[in-house]
Amino acid sequence: MSFNTFGHLFRFTSFGESHGAAIGCVVDGCPPRIPLQAADIQKYLDKRRPGQSRFTTQRQEPDTVKILSGVFSDERSGGQLTTGTPIMLLIENVDQRSKDYSEIKDKYRPGHAGYTYDVKYGLHDYRGGGRASARETAARVAAGSIARKIVPGLSVRGALVQMGPHKIDRARWDWNEVDNNPFFCPDPVQAKFFEDYLDGVRKAGSSCGAVIEVVAEGVPAGLGAPVYAKLDGDLASALMGINAVKGVEIGDGFGVAALSGEDNADEMRMGNENKPVFLSNHAGGILGGISSGQPIVVRMAVKPTSSILTPRKTVDRHGRDTDIVTKGRHDPCVGIRAVPIGEAMMACVLADHYLMHRGQVGEGTAWPFKPGT
Repeated sequence: MSFNTFGHLFRFTSFGESHGAAIGCVVDGCPPRIPLQAADIQKYLDKRRPGQSRFTTQRQEPDTVKILSGVFSDERSGGQLTTGTPIMLLIENVDQRSKDYSEIKDKYRPGHAGYTYDVKYGLHDYRGGGRASARETAARVAAGSIARKIVPGLSVRGALVQMGPHKIDRARWDWNEVDNNPFFCPDPVQAKFFEDYLDGVRKAGSSCGAVIEVVAEGVPAGLGAPVYAKLDGDLASALMGINAVKGVEIGDGFGVAALSGEDNADEMRMGNENKPVFLSNHAGGILGGISSGQPIVVRMAVKPTSSILTPRKTVDRHGRDTDIVTKGRHDPCVGIRAVPIGEAMMACVLADHYLMHRGQVGEGTAWPFKPGT
């Protein structure tokens, strides 16, 4: 299986399966002399870690990360720094239960990748889905924790803004609430509602989808390129590459179709710091594939978990009609733990584009431009 590497200058290759011995990644292209400890990575892995509430899979994985290469304890600074060489990160699997899948090893879970894997490769790892499992995304979160350190002043935050058909009230948005509930929800009132709603979904043996919003602030203007390396195109690709994501929108997204040209235009005025200030952000911080310096806002739609207890019609790999019930430990809403994953992929794209921008134009150009330039 090829295509396990993401990025250009900042890139990582993930490895491992859901029920294998370990998962992890090799991060390449990270600049040298960046402070990096395992604790810097662990705090983000802990956000994604399973088994932290009744609303996620009860698989008990500590997701403890080990840094196996690419760092050096510098006596002059007294800390551990990146060396500019590949950084290998390892996360051991400790709570696999492959027997949970033995009854359905020849059956295809509707909505799952088992059928397409089998058609493509002639086999598929039925033990939790192998590489198709959301377990693989821990490696992305680990890589993203390093990416966050590359762009000076960068802040990347995510939140769950919709579960099933139920949306938050944006008038109650409070970033401080995101870490106060098990849903990463910025609306404290709706977070309470989600508890009862998801309890009902879980007890019914079903699942539901979600919408995640990720916002990056402190992004310098100029990242991206006009044609084949559009920043929004790479962000959309990165987020669509996350397990179970079926749609991505940037800024107002599909909502712009209902706007007029006057309403959609992000008008500009000169600010107090002799820099232009945008009066709105319908574009989500990207114009012509290049960052404008405004917050970059993206949303991704996450489908309902495919593994459910409700009997579903399917076929097996021998061409016979059958029914399937998926037992084991699964997220009733996989979108919850997609929040730190979306943050990580946003950070990886921005780090990659920051390094590409620096490689092409150095420190950039001076603005405002003088007449005749």
